[in-house]
Amino acid sequence: MKRTLLFLIGLISFSAVAQQSYYNDVNLTLTGTQLRDALATKVINTHSNSLSYSEVWDATMVTDLDPNNSNNVLLLYGWENGSDGDVTNDLSRDKNNNGGSNGQWNREHTFANSLASPDLDANTTNGPPYSDAHNLRSTDVQRNGQRGNRLFSAGSGNSGTVGAYWYPGDATSGGTDWRGDVARIVMYMYIRYGNQCAPNLVANGTTNSVDSNMIDLLLEWNAADPVSPHEDARNAYHEDIFNATAQGNRNPFIDNPRLATQIWGGTPAEDRWGIFSGDTEAPSIPMNVVVSNETSNTIDLSWDASTDNIGVTAYEIYVGGMLNQTVATTNATITGLSASTTYSFTVLAKDAEGNSSAQSTPANGTTLAGGGGSGGNLYISEYMEGSSFNKALEIANFTGSTVDLNTPGEVYTLKISTNGNATWNSTYSFPMGAMINDGDVYVIAHTSLAVCTGVVDDSDNTITGYNGNDAIGLFKNDVLIDILGTLGDNSDYAENTTLVRKASVNSANTTYTPSEWDTFPSNTCSDLGMHTQTLSVASFDINEFTIYPNPVNGNVVYINTKNNTQVTAVKIYDITGKEILQQINPTSEINVQGLQQGMYILQIKSKNQTITKKLIKQ
Repeated sequence: MKRTLLFLIGLISFSAVAQQSYYNDVNLTLTGTQLRDALATKVINTHSNSLSYSEVWDATMVTDLDPNNSNNVLLLYGWENGSDGDVTNDLSRDKNNNGGSNGQWNREHTFANSLASPDLDANTTNGPPYSDAHNLRSTDVQRNGQRGNRLFSAGSGNSGTVGAYWYPGDATSGGTDWRGDVARIVMYMYIRYGNQCAPNLVANGTTNSVDSNMIDLLLEWNAADPVSPHEDARNAYHEDIFNATAQGNRNPFIDNPRLATQIWGGTPAEDRWGIFSGDTEAPSIPMNVVVSNETSNTIDLSWDASTDNIGVTAYEIYVGGMLNQTVATTNATITGLSASTTYSFTVLAKDAEGNSSAQSTPANGTTLAGGGGSGGNLYISEYMEGSSFNKALEIANFTGSTVDLNTPGEVYTLKISTNGNATWNSTYSFPMGAMINDGDVYVIAHTSLAVCTGVVDDSDNTITGYNGNDAIGLFKNDVLIDILGTLGDNSDYAENTTLVRKASVNSANTTYTPSEWDTFPSNTCSDLGMHTQTLSVASFDINEFTIYPNPVNGNVVYINTKNNTQVTAVKIYDITGKEILQQINPTSEINVQGLQQGMYILQIKSKNQTITKKLIKQ
């Protein structure tokens, strides 16, 4: 069953363009509320199997499987791979780890039970609409609780509260886009249960001009976030009544999002059947997907432009088969990746009518282990937990370039978890315009700091009001990249202590490792405001590459490789670890004319390894 479903997910993503026979008796030439009512009649009449609430567990363990791990289910509102220590934002979880406890997943009523009028469980015994499987999705227990019965509303970035409302999340911060899923579920619940589940009971926004029960925001989300293979698989399962926990009906707005446009208007959504737009020609498949500029948590992609009879408008990028982001250009940066991990990337093209090409041939890329110069991440370089309010944090930048801490698409924050709490309690946002030059640091201190006051860049009493048992995390685009302490651990790891990152540490670490830090007494701040990083010159597989001449007294260094090993990048650093030269896909010659006399570190990167060698310029 697991293999069958995974094959079905892949098949649907390439071939779901023909109208399903399920709709053969529906008059699809209708528009407006007439089409709405015709679809309502269809989904009501075919809802032949009323599931019990307990049977939904069994159905969800099949319909919500993670296509990258058939032992897991995908979690609505999640986006993170489980590496940041915060289970509430996980994208996937063991399908058998379900229930009502923290760290488990449960059944989220996307159209919240109490928001329906009357409630979804009114006068029912574990039957429709309370146990309608099209409305129930797997979610983290705590995240489900955070949403509660908040109305959906506009927002940006990953899922979370927006004032008194709830935003399901999009992919602008490298997360997962759930807007379309939510919109199409709410639309289904409306046509299935009528005014009891009117969209204006569950969503906040402008009322639709065609139907006063509809909210235009849902139409926008339906158009902006295309149908996923995951949604298709759910629909296919529930139509097949021979499946033990299938309902027998489908969600029409998954099969063709343009049906919503035909009923309520708004931004034209994808016409997957090609019967409303007239254009059924898909763009050509993106070719020559190239992986480059790998760091410990980012990878750049580029590809050749696709062609189409009316013009290509967007490209969808998939990581391991999951939609990561949508872009209008032929290049993108994938963020939030794990170090030393191989990923598979594919790209598909979309046109103005929502026609999609097949996904490209996969291109594999492997993230670096971390550190080593340009493209890495910032990291926490010093922590002072002194007497009274003498508390300060220092962030170091050895990425090879100046970092704007609030640039769009690359926002850094600090979060604190107090007294062993298992979740992050407070967030510190860097001021607009805050910058760190390469090789420099940024210092945040308590406003009552009485020592080392001349090196403070900003003050914050919340993030620097810590004690020695509080975990502190550095985040990039809301993804943990570095940590002090251990989330959920109440032990005093740094009470009345100053910690300075060792100069040999050249990368962030999402697991607190005491051996990376030098320990000093309380109130020690002689290093605050500056940090030193040294680049390791350790070499391995030393005979795979040879460089000559070395020492070099001319302008060219030659690289000789064995076994036709391809060199993909060459970088040269000075002895402080600062990158001063880079060549992508170089020839066998490196021009070192601009180097002054002295010792350098030459880093040679091939497909499977990165090797460093000493280079002396005479």
